[in-house]
Amino acid sequence: MNRSIVCMLAAVVLTGCATSTSTGSAKPIPMPEVTIYHLEGRRSERIVWLMEELQLPYRLEFRRGDLAGSMAAIRALSPIVPMAPTVKYGDQILVESGAIIETILDRHAAAGVLRPALDAPDYPYYVMWMHYAEGSLAARLFSDYRAWRTNPPKQRSPLVDSEAVVQFAEEYLAKHPWFGGAEFSGADIMMKFPLDVATKLNIVDAAQFPKVAAWKTKVEARPAYQRMLAKARPDGLIGPLPALPQHAPSGPRVGSER
Repeated sequence: MNRSIVCMLAAVVLTGCATSTSTGSAKPIPMPEVTIYHLEGRRSERIVWLMEELQLPYRLEFRRGDLAGSMAAIRALSPIVPMAPTVKYGDQILVESGAIIETILDRHAAAGVLRPALDAPDYPYYVMWMHYAEGSLAARLFSDYRAWRTNPPKQRSPLVDSEAVVQFAEEYLAKHPWFGGAEFSGADIMMKFPLDVATKLNIVDAAQFPKVAAWKTKVEARPAYQRMLAKARPDGLIGPLPALPQHAPSGPRVGSER
């Protein structure tokens, strides 16, 4: 066998072939044209923020100060599931902010940028918080919010509820500076929206979560976050949901499963 081929095979065995110590492509692939269909103050801010962090080109589509008009543009593009964000990614229409963030990071960010390496101890945390933001946190926050808007709360659920899912984040931040572990990551971009919902809508008592408050201060000081606000929320928060007049007191709980 040719000596060069033998050396190549040996290198494959020693390095694990295509296995990489970083997430995403070894070399970022070219970015297609990206248009972000946006509602001011909603989850679509995540994608604007991501693109600002990566300094990648994008077009931002919304009607300033007109949520109904912005939604009409989204509905014209995606009539079955009109939601923000809706992103035109080349010829494809994408929804779900977490999936959009992962696609852009894996394809178009340099290795290790805004996510830990696959073999890093922080990688499982990064993936967990990327999914926790909507799967556990936002789902329970909005469930309690809707219920308490109709019936003012007298006590919290004995199961895992909105306070418990925020407390889980608080305890993690007591040991880690960022939701991706040692470094700021896409997981932090995902977590900002639901944690703002939790405290600004008075679903939980913000004073109970000082680590979350300190993390928000760090996040909001990032230049890319400030650029996002200037572009995606030029007039401040448009049409905010009303805060609850009260939230339920803390109480004993039992576990739940997902």
